[in-house]
Amino acid sequence: MSTPPRAQASDIEARLRAALNLLEFELQDDSAAHAGHAGAREGGHFRVRLVSTAFEGKSRVARHRLVYDALAELMQRGIHALVIDAKTPTEAQSLRSGAH
Repeated sequence: MSTPPRAQASDIEARLRAALNLLEFELQDDSAAHAGHAGAREGGHFRVRLVSTAFEGKSRVARHRLVYDALAELMQRGIHALVIDAKTPTEAQSLRSGAH
């Protein structure tokens, strides 16, 4: 059984930018920290921080669904784990200014 190709950061970014109106994007590849983990054979471990107007008025679950929909193909063949931090522009600004 062959190992599926690991998703590349550029693939993840391109798909998210195409699907969402991203104002901010950060990606961290945590795959090396999971080497040897059984799931690591199935793909990489990533964290994304996204700021988009597409998240306005949406619950956390709905925001994650938008991200998973954009990455559906990669989730099947290159991403094993994905941590998502999805914020609206207003939420991101509040965090930067220290307001809660």
